[in-house]
Amino acid sequence: MDKNQQQEDLHPQNTKTKIHLSDVEFRGETMYFIVLDRFHDGTPDNLGEREDLNDPTHQDWGKYWGGDLQGVVDKLDYLQGLGITAIWVTPLFEQVEGLINGLAPLHGYWAKDFKRINERWVNDPSAVRVFERNDTIFDKLISELHRRGMKFILDIVCNHSSPPTDGGKGKLYDDGHLIADFDNDTNNWYHHYGGVTNWEDEWQVLNCELCGLATFNENNIEFRNYIRNAIKMWLDKGVDALRVDTVKHMPLWFWQEFNSDMQSHKPDVFVFGEWIHSSPNIETSVEFANKSGMTILDFGLCNAIRSCLGQGNPEGWQAVHAVFEQDYKYRGANEMVTFFENHDMARLQSLGADESILRIATALIMTARGVPCLYYGSEQCLHNDTNGGDDPYNRPMMESWDTNTEIYKLTSILSAERAKNPAIQLGGQWQKYVTPEVYAFTRRYRDSHCFALFNRGGEAKIDVKDTELPDGKHHCLLSGRDVQITDGNISALELKGKDVLVLSYVGVPVIGQSVARLQVNGIVTKLGEVVGVTGDCPELGEWNLEQAVKLEFINENMWFGEIPFGVSAGKSIAYKLVVLPVEKGGAPVRENRTSRRRSIASEGVQKWRDIWEE
Repeated sequence: MDKNQQQEDLHPQNTKTKIHLSDVEFRGETMYFIVLDRFHDGTPDNLGEREDLNDPTHQDWGKYWGGDLQGVVDKLDYLQGLGITAIWVTPLFEQVEGLINGLAPLHGYWAKDFKRINERWVNDPSAVRVFERNDTIFDKLISELHRRGMKFILDIVCNHSSPPTDGGKGKLYDDGHLIADFDNDTNNWYHHYGGVTNWEDEWQVLNCELCGLATFNENNIEFRNYIRNAIKMWLDKGVDALRVDTVKHMPLWFWQEFNSDMQSHKPDVFVFGEWIHSSPNIETSVEFANKSGMTILDFGLCNAIRSCLGQGNPEGWQAVHAVFEQDYKYRGANEMVTFFENHDMARLQSLGADESILRIATALIMTARGVPCLYYGSEQCLHNDTNGGDDPYNRPMMESWDTNTEIYKLTSILSAERAKNPAIQLGGQWQKYVTPEVYAFTRRYRDSHCFALFNRGGEAKIDVKDTELPDGKHHCLLSGRDVQITDGNISALELKGKDVLVLSYVGVPVIGQSVARLQVNGIVTKLGEVVGVTGDCPELGEWNLEQAVKLEFINENMWFGEIPFGVSAGKSIAYKLVVLPVEKGGAPVRENRTSRRRSIASEGVQKWRDIWEE
């Protein structure tokens, strides 16, 4: 089997195999978040119901500037060249037509009808009924993305509909038919508790309004059925993943029910939520990430990066490392979505970072644990510093499509490496050097490694111990320089100011007709102990512990491994987790439960998530 075939087997997103039994593997993706109205105008004459809400001169920051889905299709070559594999755009739903304080809903979060698409996003008004036909620009976008091996992420909001405009408040439609009205709420579709006045009061956060937005009553089964059915229809149109808005403002039980329903309908959907300002220090946000059925955007890491690289925090990289050190609190830290700027915060350059610092931030999220997400235009240093660059000035019109910028080239290189190095996708992350100015870590999975180093300061000379890379010369993916590894160490490494170093070593992938990626949480092990998997099939040793499949230690709360299946592919098996002793002849510790049972996919990759039982 040649190397290319091996890589295809390791990374099913590059194959035609459909994943049936679990959420799609997103850890190898590079995401790109687009404010659709501000990206590219592919159809200038789709002006919407009210043309007074448009500003083709791009001077009024509160009005529509013309970006649309045709504009995204037109720029797919650019995005693919950047290394983007998954595109997330702001919500597509039909919006209310109106202004509040001079602002139109160009962002997409004031939904009017979850079963229709905003007229401004499509090429002709009849296409708003996107589920009545299969030839709209949305269908073309999905088809083009999938043809290229790329994915589409639909941004959804379940917490609220619309604020008061001249057309009313909270008028909700089901494919054009009015089904709820905040001001005439006879069927209790909405909460009516007013706005949040105390953000420390959990009840208010869950039940009261944000910025005057009509807040749905999740206790109403009619609402729950409507929103779930609507999102399922989008999944059936080819959507690969969901980004979910304002998840902290609805109870955990709602999301558990919602995600179970989505994943039953489309098992290979990937879902991540916006718990704004989530942090490993906020227990409720950690509980949500662990128990909701979705992962989250990593605001804790985002804020640390912005503090280190944008605001000159004296702690520097130590503040960033402090976030990574708490990864054990999460059941799936390496599936959290990482970023350093978005549509709700000033861009990094508006905080004072220059292009070199922006390059460092990009390289960091492209090599660190998690799924990286770039905000549109950052590869072109797009920013506007009016009023400090805060909303709406963090949403300029995309102006340049230069494929030769430093960050464009860096992203392309590191995205390609992510796609082939399992250490970057799946591995643990081990700090190797940290000061306020310089930070280095190694990602490791099996025999694959990636060493990354970042210098926010001036020229320096350092020694790095135990990189875990094989001895010999290693080629930096970004600068092209050679770095000598001797006894696993780097001696007298000379760093330029604002330098980045990335060294990658790709080992032998796990290959099988079917591969199960097993993640186990909640095991306390001693130094030298290994977690194994034993079972009733040949691939798991038929209960012989000497032939158990050994997992990899990722952090204090996670063991992970890939189990290849051949003769058992397409069959049902039983297995147990076991802690194997340090010394031969020692007593193993098995889970205190009956055997787990799983159906093995006939081909492709599936993900298993288990919690150790004492």
